[in-house]
Amino acid sequence: MSKKTAKETSPPPATPPPPATPPDPPSRRAFLSHAAAGAAGAGLLAACGADTDDTLEGAPAVQTAERVRWRCASSFPRSLDTIYGSAEMIGELTSALTGGRFEIRAYPAGELVPGLQVMDAVQQGTVQVGQSTSYYYTGKNQALAFDAGVPFGMTARQQDAWLNEGGGLDVVRGVFADFNIITFPGGNTGAQMGGWFRKEVNSPGDLVGLKMRIPGLGGDVMDRMGVTVQVLVGGEIYQALERGAIDATEWVGPYDDEKLGLHQAAQYYYYPGWWEPSASVSFEVNQTAWDSLSADYKAVFEVAAQASARRMLYTYDARNPAALQRLIAGGTQLRPFSDEIMGRARTTIKEILEEYAAADAQYRQVYDHWRNFKEASYRWFGTAELRYAGFAFEL
Repeated sequence: MSKKTAKETSPPPATPPPPATPPDPPSRRAFLSHAAAGAAGAGLLAACGADTDDTLEGAPAVQTAERVRWRCASSFPRSLDTIYGSAEMIGELTSALTGGRFEIRAYPAGELVPGLQVMDAVQQGTVQVGQSTSYYYTGKNQALAFDAGVPFGMTARQQDAWLNEGGGLDVVRGVFADFNIITFPGGNTGAQMGGWFRKEVNSPGDLVGLKMRIPGLGGDVMDRMGVTVQVLVGGEIYQALERGAIDATEWVGPYDDEKLGLHQAAQYYYYPGWWEPSASVSFEVNQTAWDSLSADYKAVFEVAAQASARRMLYTYDARNPAALQRLIAGGTQLRPFSDEIMGRARTTIKEILEEYAAADAQYRQVYDHWRNFKEASYRWFGTAELRYAGFAFEL
């Protein structure tokens, strides 16, 4: 297994650029209304003591229902309204579905705990729930990466299918159980961009010696390709890139990257993010806190998590196109990764996955389950989906 330890570093302070001003995002009110009425259904609402006609207007709950107050620590800054917004939404929904008796208050990265210590806070019971991405914590167990996403792995639809229908969630929960945590899918970013570079990289040799912010298995691949890898939370990336503490960074995609101002610190915007063809975000819940909930409240939490997760992906899909056009109009230079770089990276990740699986039985169990599902999914998506996309996406 890799001896590299990803660590959170703090670059010299700098004043970030003024935030981008894309169109105001739509209110979540309508979404909450549909989620409460449709996703949960009248039976669940009744079980929780809420009137389905007045749920969002402070409907009375059964007076004997316990009041529960949870705190949710997020790994993401408040400014990233799509990804952090899911942490806010799960609290809004649990409150709406229970007449205010089950409340979850979200806190952005750094307000309760540092963004890269969310899992630690959940494990220790400092907070009841965390919103994070599991590849931040591969130092605890390399198999946690499968909960988030793997280089040259599955797309968002495929990853969601594996977790929610293909048995993947049960497998990754077996890993989280060692940390007194139960996890729930909390959203997906979709296919990501390859990130921002201060100079062009045309071959694997151009990567050698670069300092890059990139977490998880993608970081392991870059490490073996000669990159000096760092892991930073979203709110620290611009300063590090602008000051030259890093030469390159990846985050998510145009909408978030514009908000972080990354285009003002680097010119070249590469694609695709082969290390994250999808990236799952998770709600990590302290197992002791979860066990203390009633069956009704557990059902409410699961419904709220599912609704929040759905909204994340389609919100990114709706906002990324316009953000990309704004970035290009402002001078951003799009560059595709060369086939040579991507080929070397794909070979490297295959080697890494086999090495980790050979060294750890639990990792092998998760890896084999994930790989079998991925191969079957590739055969299906490589038929109708691939043929359609290859023809229709040409503009």
